[in-house]
Amino acid sequence: MTSTKLRVKELLRQRRWTTKVLAEKTGMSESYLTHIKNGTRRWNEDALKKLADAFELEPIDLFEYRKSHVEPSVVADQVGGQSDRAAEMKTRLVSVMGEIPSNPSVYNNQLSQVTTGYKDIFAPVFGSEDESMFCLCVEDNVMAPNFVKGDYLIVSPAVWTRSGDVVAVEYGNGTVTKAIMQVSYMDDFIVLESVNHKKPPIALVRGKDHFRIIGKVIYRYQKMA
Repeated sequence: MTSTKLRVKELLRQRRWTTKVLAEKTGMSESYLTHIKNGTRRWNEDALKKLADAFELEPIDLFEYRKSHVEPSVVADQVGGQSDRAAEMKTRLVSVMGEIPSNPSVYNNQLSQVTTGYKDIFAPVFGSEDESMFCLCVEDNVMAPNFVKGDYLIVSPAVWTRSGDVVAVEYGNGTVTKAIMQVSYMDDFIVLESVNHKKPPIALVRGKDHFRIIGKVIYRYQKMA
């Protein structure tokens, strides 16, 4: 697993630059760059672009795992067997949010990002063309130890799901619930289980109980230190 920490400290050392030099090249404050360098604050899309321009690198080359050329599918925590040679593909910056959107789209994801307090916070995803993809920040430890507070879950509405997958789901005939669950498909039922299997499973009757897959969880990024 890896965080979304950038290799700014390493790149400064390689180029023999001070933080002040980098501040002059990017137009960002030395204080903010020091936080990014030490991993004590999350970067945003604008900062990532400015840093990439300053170091004359592609944005993907700023992430820590790139120094060992390990595939994101190995370094990141795969969920549901998603695998591709993503290190060779262009990065996509996905909106981080604090709740599961009912209808993921570029606009709705940006709206949820702002309304849930994650404005200008993004997570990198590699080799995907799904524009509706979103990133859910886990805000408590209800799903521990599988997913813990501060983790980033990358959810793709475009990926097909099958039994055993971990998904973002909407269900319920009265009060509709949105949650991250493990799904199993049967002839007459759809069974939803908590990802840590600490709660009794929920059996939904096909064609009777409301049920909708919002997207499949394909990656988990470990929370930043």
